[in-house]
Amino acid sequence: FQRTTRKIQPTEAGRAYFERVESLVEELGRAQSQAKDLNEVPRGVLRIASPVSFAELNLVPLLPEFAALYPELTFDLRLTDADLDLVAEHIDVAIRVGAPKDMSLASHRLSPYEAVACATPDYLRRHGRPVAPGDLARHAGLVLGLRGFHANTWKFTARKGGGVKRVKIRERLRSSNAIALKQCALGGMGVTLLARWIVGRELRRGELVDLFPEHDVTSALDESGAWLLYPSKDYLPKKVRLFVDFLKVKFAGGPPGDR
Repeated sequence: FQRTTRKIQPTEAGRAYFERVESLVEELGRAQSQAKDLNEVPRGVLRIASPVSFAELNLVPLLPEFAALYPELTFDLRLTDADLDLVAEHIDVAIRVGAPKDMSLASHRLSPYEAVACATPDYLRRHGRPVAPGDLARHAGLVLGLRGFHANTWKFTARKGGGVKRVKIRERLRSSNAIALKQCALGGMGVTLLARWIVGRELRRGELVDLFPEHDVTSALDESGAWLLYPSKDYLPKKVRLFVDFLKVKFAGGPPGDR
């Protein structure tokens, strides 16, 4: 080091030494943590972040089962539609809807995103059922708005023939919360486009009607599904690895909200 009465700084040789050993020290720390994890019961706080609607239907119902498996763990569940900085917020694992944008994070696709344009039988009796996707332009739309833009244009792709139709929706309601849109749709307020994991139960009960089952439907928000994200690609603490593996098993048959 070079020292003066005002400051201390590494010499050129010191900086070169640090650059060589920094990665070795980090790797040694990871090796020690991995060895410790092999013999320890997972404990401590597991910090999880998830969009509100996704968590309510697909994540929160699973937490009691996971908690029963590992009684030494406690949980900090952050429900937000904002993209939190996982490192700055000390988040262990996050779920996000849409393709990952931060390539420095480890990621795993948890579930595809299958959207459904739907309305109640009562709404359709009062306003008529749309025969073709273009008919939706005259219906009241309940539209999801999130992260600085809103999905008021829906794209319909015919499963047979592959024809594509884009429809500009007339907005009656815009909301950042998918559960709110579902409740308004169930109240007969209009037509909405939501993930099947949000409306699957209501579709099976006949409370909502899939308007175009012969089409794949997307909007600007339906990017590629739900993803698991975690900060480190090199090492996962045991508590995180167990939780990730648990979710992979639980989602193997599709999102719980769609079962």
